[in-house]
Amino acid sequence: MNDLDTLRSTYLARVADASDTNTLEEVRLAALGKKGEISLKMRELGKMTPEERQTTGAALNRLRDEIDTALRAKKTQLEDEALNARLRDEWLDVTLPGRPRPAGTIHPVSQVTEEVTAIFADMGFSVAEGPQIESDWFNFDALNIAPEHPARQEHDTFFMHRAEGDDRPPHVLRTHTSPVQIRAMQEQGAPIRVIAPGRVYRMDMDQTHAPMFHQVEGLAIGRDISMANLKWTLEEFCRAFFEVDNVELRFRASHFPFTEPSAEVDIRCSWEGGKLQIGAGDSWMEILGSGMVHPKVLEAAGVDPTEWQGFAFGMGIDRLAMLKYGIPDLRAFFDSDLRWLRHYGFAAGDVPSVSGGLSR
Repeated sequence: MNDLDTLRSTYLARVADASDTNTLEEVRLAALGKKGEISLKMRELGKMTPEERQTTGAALNRLRDEIDTALRAKKTQLEDEALNARLRDEWLDVTLPGRPRPAGTIHPVSQVTEEVTAIFADMGFSVAEGPQIESDWFNFDALNIAPEHPARQEHDTFFMHRAEGDDRPPHVLRTHTSPVQIRAMQEQGAPIRVIAPGRVYRMDMDQTHAPMFHQVEGLAIGRDISMANLKWTLEEFCRAFFEVDNVELRFRASHFPFTEPSAEVDIRCSWEGGKLQIGAGDSWMEILGSGMVHPKVLEAAGVDPTEWQGFAFGMGIDRLAMLKYGIPDLRAFFDSDLRWLRHYGFAAGDVPSVSGGLSR
C-alpha cells in the first residue's frame, strides 16, 4: 500500500469515527488545513518531474476531493443527529398558557385629563388647544392682567430669551391655559363652549407646586349665561369626576383680573382617619377658581360684551389626580420611579377609590 492509500484509509476511518463536529473539524484540519498532511503533499509537487507531477497531482486531487466529500457528509449526519436529539429532548407543550407580560400603566395625569374631557363633552364642551409658548399679549394683556401684576415678573414667569436687537413682542411659557380661551373666541366667536386642557409653566416648586403642571380651563359664552349656570356645571362635574351623588360646593368671593365677579370654589369633604372623602363631613377644600368673564376680556377676544356674557373656570389636573387617587406629593408625578403607580393601586383601566390615602 503506497502513502496515498495509507492517508486515504486513515482519514476516512477518522471521519467515520468522529462523534461530534469539534472532532470532525480536527480531522479536517489535520488532513486539509494549511499544515494538513494532504496539503503538505500538494506542496511537494513542485519538486517532482513533469511526469511525476502529472500522475501524483491527479491522485492527490482525487484523495482531497474524496476526503472533503466524506467530511461534508459526516458533518450533515452529525448535525441531523444533534437536531433529532434536541427535538426528542427539548419539547414544548403548546397547550400551556403563554408567559405573563407586565401590563402597562397609564399616568394619572393622562387618565384624569381623559376623564375630565369626557365629562365636559357630555355637557356640550369641545376641546380647544393653543401653543405652549405664548405672546405676552395673549398670556397677560388680553386677560386684563395689569403690567404691574406680580405674575408678569421674572420670578413668577418663564420669559423667552431675546437676542440683542430683537424687537418682537415678549414671549413666555404660558402660565395658564386662559390664552386658549382668547384664541378660541377669536376663531369661533360667540356663542361658544370649550375646555382647554394642557401644560402650563410657573417658577414654583414644592410638595403641591411644580414648574410644569397641567390645567384645564372652561369657558361658556351665551346671551343669558349666569353664575347659576356656572354652579350647576361645576356641581355636575364634581359628581361625575369624584363618583359621588352628594356634592356640596361653596363659592367664596375672590379676585381674578379676567373675571368679575370672581369666586374660589370649595367642596365639602371629610378627612376622617387621614383620608379624603368627598361629599361628607364638615371640612371644606378649595378645588378651583371661577367667575363671570370680564367685559375687557370679551372685548380683547372680539366679542361684544353688551350682547354676550359667560363664565370661566380653571382647575389643576395634577391636583385633581392627587385628590382622586390619594397621591400626597405632586413631585411624585414627575421625578419618581414609576413603580410608585402600583403603590397607589393605579394601573391601566383601574379606577381607585376616591377615599384613597391622602395626608393632609
